[in-house]
Amino acid sequence: MIIPWQELEKETLNSLIESFVLREGTDYGEHERSLEQKVGDVHRQLKNGEVVLVWSELHETVNIMPRGQMHAGQEEI
Repeated sequence: MIIPWQELEKETLNSLIESFVLREGTDYGEHERSLEQKVGDVHRQLKNGEVVLVWSELHETVNIMPRGQMHAGQEEI
């Protein structure tokens, strides 16, 4: 189920994004990006509709995933 990010408290949304960014462990190559930059990127992607917040009833977790992946029926992975 998609969670409308606009309906979350700002602190809650930021905590969810930070948690997501910290567990991703993505290598950004030669130039490391700060946590603030990474959080800003994800927030921008939410605003643009590129990614969505998804509640998994199966796992009882919230995740951030590309909108296309959500529509592919992979929200429970």
